[in-house]
This record gives sequence, structure tokens and C-alpha cells, in this order.
Amino acid sequence: MDPKQLQQTLERIDGRGYKAYHDIAGVHEFPRFTLSVDHVQADPFAAPSRVRAFVPWARAAIPASARDGKARERAARDFIARSFRAAAASIEEIGIDAGAQSVLERTACLFTEHGVELRFRVQLPANGRRIRGKRARDLLCRYLPDCVRAAAEYECLDGDRLEGHCATVEDQCALRDQLADNGLVAFVGEGAMLPRRSGIDDRPLKDGIAFAAPAERQVTLRVPNAGPVTGMGIPRGITLIVGGGFHGKSTLLTALELGVYDHIPGDGRERVVADPAAVKIRAEDGRPVAGADLSPFIKNLPYGKSTTAFSTELASGSTSQAAALQEALEAGANTLLVDEDTSATNFMIRDERMQALVAKDHEPITPFVDRIRQLRDELGVSTLLVMGGSGDYFDCADTVIEMNAYRPYDVTTRAHAIAAEHVTGRREEHAGPLARPATRRLDPGSVSAETRNGKRKMQARGRDTLVFGRGDIDLRAVEQIVDPSQVRTIGLLLAQLGDESHRVDDPPAWIADRLLAGWERISRHPDGDLALPRTAEVVAALSRLRGARLEQPGDPEH
Repeated sequence: MDPKQLQQTLERIDGRGYKAYHDIAGVHEFPRFTLSVDHVQADPFAAPSRVRAFVPWARAAIPASARDGKARERAARDFIARSFRAAAASIEEIGIDAGAQSVLERTACLFTEHGVELRFRVQLPANGRRIRGKRARDLLCRYLPDCVRAAAEYECLDGDRLEGHCATVEDQCALRDQLADNGLVAFVGEGAMLPRRSGIDDRPLKDGIAFAAPAERQVTLRVPNAGPVTGMGIPRGITLIVGGGFHGKSTLLTALELGVYDHIPGDGRERVVADPAAVKIRAEDGRPVAGADLSPFIKNLPYGKSTTAFSTELASGSTSQAAALQEALEAGANTLLVDEDTSATNFMIRDERMQALVAKDHEPITPFVDRIRQLRDELGVSTLLVMGGSGDYFDCADTVIEMNAYRPYDVTTRAHAIAAEHVTGRREEHAGPLARPATRRLDPGSVSAETRNGKRKMQARGRDTLVFGRGDIDLRAVEQIVDPSQVRTIGLLLAQLGDESHRVDDPPAWIADRLLAGWERISRHPDGDLALPRTAEVVAALSRLRGARLEQPGDPEH
């Protein structure tokens, strides 16, 4: 129907029962765009209705420079979605998933063969359970066309801001692409603003201290828009970030762990990038572990319990951190990010005095300090480690950065001198070579999103929890998830995995890669509330799903 017919329909159903809203489902041809009402909510308290607007290229007139390459196209789509959100900011019934500080691959705005497609939600208005048809008429026929035009027609956009958005994202991608060739795992640009306003506000701290790279670590990279960019390069190998409490150690690490994503202009971290395969690991008391080979770090448990295919419903701190490390390696991590504040002490270090008191043959844990060199030398895995409490790591560090009042200083030479002068006397406790863990095999039949009544249920509760089938997946320790829409995507991916139960015996990372290849099509209906996670986060969620059967190849129970 055309706008006039849609208007007449909404006026006709004014005051009727809510289900009469189904009369507006379908396609509506407006003069400047096409409106598609794909799903009408069942009642006023259900999830909002799903709606799309299509603007043909001739009308949108988005310049070719905004579509020149994947990075620029993603940035342009992000900018358009944010512009739609800004245009609809005063209309509480209309919402779009436009994101926060990160520029993720999203489904809220797509560039198709024919034009720009916006996907958004409309909470169709009601009085109780009766339709407010006149308000809905104003929403869809009066306010919405202005929002679509403000966001998807270039003549209504701020062209300079659009170009700046695209250039910023393109430059971040270029910086990240240059890390490996320059022997780096991370880069922090001069003048970056790392502190955030609060734990729940990810915007840059007002009047924060700008980052200033130490002269010994300055590196200059060249990007297509800003030209030469100077900052602190963090080389491959073992890097310690040290310093007193509250001096910015964890702030730096947090910025680096989120450097796997791009950020919007003005975020302060636009020139902070990290190895795209970097994974943050931490202790996580009480998480499940399924079929993980923990033997490089934990073995010889009492009563002969094996750790080569270890499973538990309630992992301890050290066990959970060992599992997180092995799962990260299994997912392809080349860089590990570790903060002592969120680590299990007995996993990180066993000092000389404890070694003297508790004999090694009575201690199942091989501490991380005694494997960190092997990770570097035998597996090519770098480690960035925040450490404020144990100088034993000086012996193995390649680079030591001290954070003092949020300013970095290269203290590598001094740290090595201290290690030589103050010999700890502790003995290395590792035994044998180190290899990447064997890939576990998943039985997809053990993954189901069905509830007890046979219906599927996946719901993201913020970034921290995925309601999946009959239980919840706790994602609080998966700290590189930055958006609830990534959680929602993970839920749909796992549900699809359960639907493909005939495809068995694949490693989790292979499964994640296969599902992610078609991630934007995983929803049964057009869905604008999805954002792309990484393989590591999909594997992390799967590994935390209670009841999922992940087993080592050759396990007699498999």
C-alpha cells in the first residue's frame, strides 16, 4: 500500500484490539523510500515490531569514497545507523542498534545491490491493549520519513563528518594490518586518551592524561588518511606492564584488549590497535570446563585424576585460568593478555619459600611464570602481562613498561639489572616441551536452545549473560565482548549449531569459523540487532555452556 493507504488503515484500526496491527504488515511504497513491516509484535508488552526502510542508490547518493573498501563501507554504514538514531532521538517508540564506542560489523544498516537498507524497531503504541492508531500514523507516516531522509540521503548528512568517520576507521585497520610486519602485537598512538569516565560509561574521561610514548618504544607507522602516526609499539614476546596501584596499568591493558576493534572519532582510542587474534584470559571460579587438556599447567592430581581431558561443573581459580588459556590457544590466539588482578595467584607464581615448604611432587600446578617462555619460543605466542606484585617475571620479560601517573616509561634495562642483582633462587618447575592443545571435538547434539516446552530461547542480558535454552551462559569473564548484539549473535550461532546435530566431531574453532562465514543470515527473519563477534568469543561461550560435550580426540567416552 502507499502512505495514504497506510495512514487510512491506522486511522481505521484506532481503538481496536492490538492484534489488528497485523493489518499493516507488508510493504509500503513511500515517495522517497520503501517501508517493510516484517514482524508485528503480538501485544504491547512483546518485543518491538521489526521494520526496514530501503532507499535506492539514486536517492541515497552516498559517495563512492564511502564505499571504497570494506573498512570504509563498514564505517559508512555505522555512521548512517548513528545518524538515524540521532534523528529519532526524541521519538521513544523508534530505536536502532547503532552501537556505542566501537565500530562493529552490524546488521542495522546494510548496503545492498539496490541501495541503503535500514533495520530498526518500532514499539507500536497502545492504550492498554487498544491500538493508538493516530499516534502510530504520526510515527510511520510523519516522523519516520524525516528520520530515514536525515540518515540515508547524502544531501541531509554532514559530508565532512561522514568522511572523517570513514577515514578514522580505515586508518585503524591500516595500523592493525601493519603490526605483524613490524614485529608488533600492539600500538598506542601519541595523544591517545585511555581512561574512561566510569566502569559503566565507556566514553573518554574528561581532562584525562593524554598518552605519551616513551622515546625507547616510539614507532612511526603510515596510514592512508592521517599519514605518519607515531606512538608506542609493543613488540612480540613477553611484555610486563608494571607500576603502583591506580597508576594506569589495567587501564592500558583494557585499551589494548579492546584494540581488536575500531573506535569512533573522539573516542580517544582511535589509534590504539592490537593483534586481531589477541585474547584476554583470567580466572573464573565456578565456570564449567569440558574436555580441556590442562596437563601443561595442572597434572598429578590426588587420586590419579587425569587432566588431559578435564571436565568439571565448578572450576577453581587456577583450573579455570588454565582452561581459558588452553581454549584461547585452541581458538588460534597468538597474543595473550593477562592482568594479575583477575588471575589466580597460585596459577601465576610459586615463590622460593613456597617451593621450599611444599615439594613439587605435592603441587599439581605448573605456574604460568614457568611456561611463559615456552609459549613465546615454542608456540610463537606473545604475552602482555600486568604485574605489580611479583618481580619473578623480570627474569623472562623482553620488555618492561612502567606506568607512573598514567605515563609510560621503558624500564626494561633497569628491570633486567634488578633481576641479575636480586636473584630469587626459585626453581623453574615445568617439565617437557609445550604444544598447542589438541582440538577438542564437539557433539552438536549436546547444544540445544530448546526450553522444557520445546520452544527455542536465546536472549542477551547485556554483555554478561546469554539466556540459552534451559540455562544461562555466564560471559562476565569474556571481557572482549563489547556489545549485547554480539551476545545475541552468539546465541543464534549456537542455536544453529544445535539444529545441525548431524554434523558431529568438529573442533569448536572450525565450527565457529563456519558459522561466522554466514553470520548475517542466521536469523529466521531480517534482524537489525546483530553484531559480529570473533571466533574466540564464540568458542568461549560454547566452552561455558553447561551440558555441551567437548572431548579430546581418542577419548574412550567419545
